Amino acid sequence: MSHTKQTDGMTTSKEATLHQRILSDIEGQIVSGAWPPGHRIPFEMDLAEQYDCSRMTVNKVLTQLARAGLIERRKRSGSFVTHPQAQSAVLEIHDIKSEVLSLNLPYSHKLIRLGSRRGRPEDARRLQFVGSIPVMEIICIHYAGPRPFCLEDRVINLDAVPEAAEADFETQPPGPWLVNQVPWSTAEHQIRAIAAEGDAATKLDILKGTACLVVERRTWSAAGPITHVRFTYPGDRHSLVARFTPSS
Repeated sequence: MSHTKQTDGMTTSKEATLHQRILSDIEGQIVSGAWPPGHRIPFEMDLAEQYDCSRMTVNKVLTQLARAGLIERRKRSGSFVTHPQAQSAVLEIHDIKSEVLSLNLPYSHKLIRLGSRRGRPEDARRLQFVGSIPVMEIICIHYAGPRPFCLEDRVINLDAVPEAAEADFETQPPGPWLVNQVPWSTAEHQIRAIAAEGDAATKLDILKGTACLVVERRTWSAAGPITHVRFTYPGDRHSLVARFTPSS
């Protein structure tokens, strides 16, 4: 074992460096996906032996990881990688990248489908628009680390946002781009639970029938509808919160 000392209650620089090394190693295993959700973290005594340190140092590292939400410590069972769950406010236009980063996981997105066309009856229903308008259809997957976090299915009214036809959604997801590009005056959210069907289950890398949370949002400006988007989250990775104050 190492002979790390403490002076006047302060941790030595050697112990602090070792603490950071253990923390970085475990975080790296989790974020990379090498240790997936449910994976059992090595026991404290095993980590202490591996890093030639005290169990107290290991305990502090695991406590820090638990506070960050990366692991769950179970009495008599050990520590396990958690299923990270993001929260977003029901009444806000939330940003998926911020949700992922709040989990201490790297964010990325992948464009699956992008195309412009004349609107179909389904597009008119989604945008709550009468008639036929040019639309852009976008489907992309948002990732938290190596795992799919959310499936986005969006249509944009190109009459309201013609600039979308030239936007680079390979490098920037459509949500933040629209918020920065077009001022909206009204938004509507609908929330429901579904069982994942074949295509969505495949894209999200989950079993068919897995419980999912679907958040649908429409936004309007003074000129008319802007966009309708459908976000599908695996049910164990997302929750919605709302805060209210009493009326005076």
